[in-house]
Amino acid sequence: MSEIFPNPNEKHMSVVDEHSMNAMAFEIAETIGLLVIGAGRTGIAVSLEGARAGLQVVLVDENPVEPSLMGTDVPLAFGQRMTAAVQNRGKMVEQVFLNSPWLSEAFEAGVDVRLALSAWGLFSYSEESRGIPGLVVGLEDGEKSWLARCDHVVVASGRRDVMLGFDGWDQPGIMGAHALRCLLRKYQASSSRRIVILGSGDLALSTTLEALDHGVEIMAVLEPGSEVEGTDALRAELAARGVEVATQRVIKSADGGADGVTAITLISLDSKGRPVSGTEAKIECDTVCLAVATTPNIELLAAAGCDVRFDDRLGVWEPVLVDGVTTIDRVQAVGSCCGSVDAEGAVDHARSAVTRIVSGADVSVPSGQMYSPPANHGSTYLDRWTDALFKTGGLDVLACRCETVTRRELLDVSPPAYLNARTGKSCQRNLQTLLRDGMPHPDQIKRLTRSGMGECQGRRCREQTAMLIARAAGLPLGRLPLASYRAPVRPLPLGLFGNVAETPEMAHGWDSWFGIPTQFLPFWEVDSDKSERSGKG
Repeated sequence: MSEIFPNPNEKHMSVVDEHSMNAMAFEIAETIGLLVIGAGRTGIAVSLEGARAGLQVVLVDENPVEPSLMGTDVPLAFGQRMTAAVQNRGKMVEQVFLNSPWLSEAFEAGVDVRLALSAWGLFSYSEESRGIPGLVVGLEDGEKSWLARCDHVVVASGRRDVMLGFDGWDQPGIMGAHALRCLLRKYQASSSRRIVILGSGDLALSTTLEALDHGVEIMAVLEPGSEVEGTDALRAELAARGVEVATQRVIKSADGGADGVTAITLISLDSKGRPVSGTEAKIECDTVCLAVATTPNIELLAAAGCDVRFDDRLGVWEPVLVDGVTTIDRVQAVGSCCGSVDAEGAVDHARSAVTRIVSGADVSVPSGQMYSPPANHGSTYLDRWTDALFKTGGLDVLACRCETVTRRELLDVSPPAYLNARTGKSCQRNLQTLLRDGMPHPDQIKRLTRSGMGECQGRRCREQTAMLIARAAGLPLGRLPLASYRAPVRPLPLGLFGNVAETPEMAHGWDSWFGIPTQFLPFWEVDSDKSERSGKG
């Protein structure tokens, strides 16, 4: 029903706003029974179970990613280390299909498999969004964008690498472990030849082994602690292949040339994690791979309004779930986007997700009932690396690459230098003055400093920005609110995003609110016969 506004000139009349969105719904291009987002092992398992149960299943995956997005480290930190092969979209689709286990099985089972297609938004009907006719997903394929109404959605969006800054990390050749493995295995389009690995946990050691399997030379594996973090089996396998982890050492800086990284300088740390002057050493390489930590890809769920919580043991944000069920009706999450889930557990979650759909069980969790204050656990492995790099690099290292915001500017709550806006009362604040007003919010810091506003949508700086703020404020990371996510959760050209179809009712009369002569008039006083577009209004 449309909004009803009183006409101030008519005491006993009500006027219906014919342009109110409350009476309109966006045009829906297709209807999907079960939409699975993410074609990793778990997403494919859900698709297979759904197809076998007789459901109409559509499986979407954004790989192969548009080369322009890869260049901005979306969705993974590719670090400009992909070959020219990624420009051939047809070849890359074929490559991804051939190198993604079980995709052909899903295809043969009747699953509608769509590669190179991403979900940029997830929406459900509410009092605040009456124009959304049910459970709706925004999709795009690089050429067009559209809305699909779904009976059920299962999000299997996986994880991404947490990026950390050091002097020189704002150049080609700095990438994440997931991105490296994607280029090596899924795309077979990696240009990296000599790599330094940061980290010694299972992620770092397994990434090192995979790089060796693909003929990449490992120049060094660096660990700030005194002991290697990975499992005994991985450590033994690495030692058998002649790779030694350099403990109590971190990267100090990365040198570069026209093509990016050419060498790094490492430095030794003392027993308290402080850099030891005079222990610097240079190592030639073309790539630095951050394999320190990962975080669940929750942006699609969080932007849709799904409740999330901080896992203080892992130091990451994850969706609030009960057996895979989110707080959004008919939306489930499975796999590593849920937090810590092993491979076998993820497949079990996939079976359970389809069983709930087929049985007709309620697929939602009451919102706001699952929060608990974070416990004060000891520091995580990510904390150790953050502290080591901060002590080594100091305050003048970039925290946000896209907006060129340094750690100092972030903690001083200053706008970046390129804005030339460092005068006035708004610049007489810093983090400590903000703390007097209560808990700092990353969204507030983002607006004041522009950290996180760049084209990567915060993927390179979100986590380290939060960690820097929490440390400076003397707070556990879990006490800091989560920086908000908004659709579109992938950068989209305006021309592509703007072609989401509107109904004729939506298009009619929209300019009555935006014309210069009429923008401050109530709609009932606008003379519709005098068109704004004609210039006669």
